[in-house]
Formats: sequence, C-alpha cells, structure tokens
Amino acid sequence: MYTVTIKGEQKQYPQGTTYEDIVKEYQQQYQNTIAVVEVNGKIRELFKRVSRDCTLEFFTLKDDVGYKTYVRSATMLFLKSVYDIFGETAAQNCRVEFSVGHGLYINPRHQFTAGPETAENIKRRMRELSEEKIPFMKRAYPMDDAMELFREHGMKDKEKLFRFRRSSYVNIYELEGYFDYYYGYMLPHTGYVNLFDVISYDEGFMLLLPTKGNPTEVQPFEERRKLFDTLKDSAEWAAKMGLETVGELNDRICSATLSEMILVQEAEQERKIGEIAKDIVGRGNVKFIMIAGPSSSGKTSFSHRLSIQLRTLGKTPHPIALDDYFVNRDQTPRDENGDYNFECLEAIDVKQFNEDMTRLLAGERIELPTYNFKTGKREYNGKFKQLGADDILVIEGIHGLNEKTSYSLPNDSKYKIYISALTSINIDEHNRIPTTDGRLLRRMVRDARTRGADARRTIEMWPSVRKGEEENIFPFQEEADAMFNSALIYELAVIKQFAEALLFQIPKGAEEYHEARRLLKFLDYFLGVSSESLPCNSICREFVGGSCFHA
Repeated sequence: MYTVTIKGEQKQYPQGTTYEDIVKEYQQQYQNTIAVVEVNGKIRELFKRVSRDCTLEFFTLKDDVGYKTYVRSATMLFLKSVYDIFGETAAQNCRVEFSVGHGLYINPRHQFTAGPETAENIKRRMRELSEEKIPFMKRAYPMDDAMELFREHGMKDKEKLFRFRRSSYVNIYELEGYFDYYYGYMLPHTGYVNLFDVISYDEGFMLLLPTKGNPTEVQPFEERRKLFDTLKDSAEWAAKMGLETVGELNDRICSATLSEMILVQEAEQERKIGEIAKDIVGRGNVKFIMIAGPSSSGKTSFSHRLSIQLRTLGKTPHPIALDDYFVNRDQTPRDENGDYNFECLEAIDVKQFNEDMTRLLAGERIELPTYNFKTGKREYNGKFKQLGADDILVIEGIHGLNEKTSYSLPNDSKYKIYISALTSINIDEHNRIPTTDGRLLRRMVRDARTRGADARRTIEMWPSVRKGEEENIFPFQEEADAMFNSALIYELAVIKQFAEALLFQIPKGAEEYHEARRLLKFLDYFLGVSSESLPCNSICREFVGGSCFHA
C-alpha cells in the first residue's frame, strides 16, 4: 500500500493503482477534465501507476500543461485517422503547420484530396476512435532502436531530429499500430478527446479544438485570411530553403553554411520591409503608420528598418510612441485584481491623441507629450512637431490597429501594420513550435539583459501579457494593411545560448518550474549558434543585444 496525499488528505492505495484511478474519485470536484497530475513535483501522465508514497496535484484542461496535452492527443488522433483511411505514408507526410485562432492547420502535402468529403471522413473516423477509448501506449526505446523504428516507418524528419540528441532513450507513442513521437504528454486514451471538428481549408484541414479559456465546447472557425496567408507564405519560403524542421536546421549548422542562410533570411526580411515602404509611399496620402503586435514581436527594430526604407523613397519618418499618451497614473483603470491595467484602451488618452494628430494633419505645429513612467504623469518638455510634405509619423503601440484609437483621422491618411514572430520551423512534421514559445524566449532574454528581471518573473507575467494580447491586439489583426513576420528560422539556435542559463536558475518547487523544464527540453532539440554572425540591424539583436538601433 502507498500513502497518497491530495489536498492535505492522506489515502492508501494498493500497488498497481493508476493515477487515472485516483482522478476518477476527484473529477466531480473539478469543472474541467483532469488531464495530468503532478507527483512529488513532477508531471506524470494518468496511465502511470503509483509506485511510492507521494503528494498529488491535478491539472485540468484549463491549465496550460493540461490543455497542451489535449491538443497533442487530438493531433495524434487526427493522424491515426488519416493512417486508417489513407495509409502510413499519407499520415507521416501530413504536416501540422501552424495555428489560426483555435484551429490547427494540417497540410496533407498532396498525399490525398483535402476536400469537405475527406474532412468529414476523417472526423467520422476520429469520432469512432474516440468512442473506442483506445489507450495511448507509451514506450521508451533505446536511441538506436528508436532510429531504426523511425526508418522502418518512413519518419525521416524524426530520424534526422534525433541524430542530434544526446538522450539514451526516446519515448514513442502507439495507437493500434500507428507509431509517432510527440514533444510532451498524452491523455490516457482516445475517449478523453471528445471535443473537436475537422473542416477543409485551403489545401488542407483545420482541426478545430476547444480553447484553454473555454475547454468545454468547440466554437465555429473564425476566418483570419490575412494571418493565414502570412503564415503560409513563411512556411512555403522555409520549404524552398530546405529548413522546415529543427533536424534540417541542425544539419545546416553542422555543415557550416548557416552564416550564408542568416544573410539570405535577413535579405528576405529587408525585401519585405521595402515592399511595405513602397506600398505606403504609393498610396500618396499616408501620414500615419500605425504599428501593432504582441509582446516581443520586434516592433522597435522593425520601425527603424521601415523608417530607413522610407528615407530611401524620399520620405522623412518621425517615431511616436502611443505610450506617451498614457493617462496619468491616478486615472489609469484597474483590472479585476485591483492592479493597474496599462493594456486597455482606456489607459490611453485617446481624445488628446486624436486632437494632436488632427492638428498635425492640418499642418499645425504642436507640442507632443512624453510620459514619465517614474512619476506616472504626462510631461511637456518642448518636443514640438510640424509635418512637412514628405513627413510621416511612425506610431507604435498595442492599440494601433484599433480604429477607436485613431477615430478622427481619415482612413486614407493611415497605414496599419501588424507584426508578430510567426515561427515557421517545426520540431518535426507533427510537432509544431507555437509562436508564443518563441516570443516568450525572446522576452525572457531581453528582460534579463535590459531590465534585470529573471526568467521566473518573465514566466510569471506571461499569462497576463497573453491576456492583454487576446483582448487588445489579436481581434484587430485582420484590419491591418500589411502583416510582417519577424520570426527568423535560425533565431532559437541563437537564443538558446542565452535562455538556458536563465531557465536553469528557476528552482524546483517554484510555480514556474514546470514551464522552465518544458522550455529547456524544447531548446535541447537545437544545436547552439553564436550571435557573432548576426547583422547589427537584425531583429534578433533587439533581444540578444548588439543592435545598431536603440532597441
């Protein structure tokens, strides 16, 4: 018998008891499905058995680790359904490319026709498998045996990935003869994956799943075509470069050809920035460039590089930060916890901003404010501005895409740009890299370098940052005139050198420990690259240091 402590209560369980057996006793106390458990500080899957005295804590689909476990399990269920209908080659060649809202875009790579009828057949098979409650079987293979299994089943992407791993063993999951590798945990059986939808979209499918905020239902798909096209364009460019997976990136690092690849991608980004600048100038009447994007998107570096391109076209850009229009601290709204909410639109003096911009558009000379973050007040220190014929204001702020921010300005005088780090490289064909992971690592490294904040603090604040993005940025991204992807295929190999030491500092027992361990495991897939070969104007420099801009 083993003593298991749950919520301060001790119970005795016989040898052979699974964590799922214990969860069944407590599930009714939780509104959402329990997905994984923490056992003496370590995350464990529910099909594991109690093997010692321990303390348990439950994680549901409302928790990050639980939600990701659901998404991972649903993805394998989708691919198992493809395997059953179209065969192993079709399943292995499907690529889980990126997320759009609550949908995962899966590209079959022309292995079969991706129409509405096919989507319905896959969904039907997923439903059948879910009702059968087939266990996700997990087995640890010695590395050599795993590599042989990868070769036998045509998993060239995984074979290449694990050629660079130092681990002795690899965990591989099986669903009734379908084998696959996944970066993270799985649910006990397919019956847990009971909420999903599959629709045909573009050349592939959208696997629609519940959100972490509302894990009890699947909402209809919300079209975000501009975002999708930007993500697809980045994925296609990565394919042309032969850099779709981490294994291919590691190959390039080992062959000593990455320096050239860095220059090629930097040139590609510069080309796209130049195209945006030409579009702005070509419209004729643009006086206000509104730039917005989520945290750590590289907005500062992008603004500088766009300004340089505008100068080559005869324009004179002037930067303005929306933050300088913050209301005084005593007028700042508070959130549900009583803390200042600096990310809501009401934290900005929108009325004053519109009055100032309207006067500038009329050719008047005005004095612009500067916000003093120490005193929490707006100040006027003789910063005067008057727009000439070729002058353009480059305005950066999280509310830049929201029409309420610039309600008084004529539409033809504004050009809106959405920027984000939309990671296009995958771990392998079936394990995508969430864009939020790349941005979190960017911010962690920059916070440590410029603000003296440790990784634990950055991780602690991240849910609040993400909440602000969901409320104030993402709903307006489709209103942008242009979208720019600031992610660099090589950047995680560079950021790894800075982030690992920060993550190792987070102690076991801290609330942020599990996330730190997950990110460390993630970074372990990459071979490290020195930042020395990065151009001084690279967006990556904004985070690792050495930028020629004030970033």
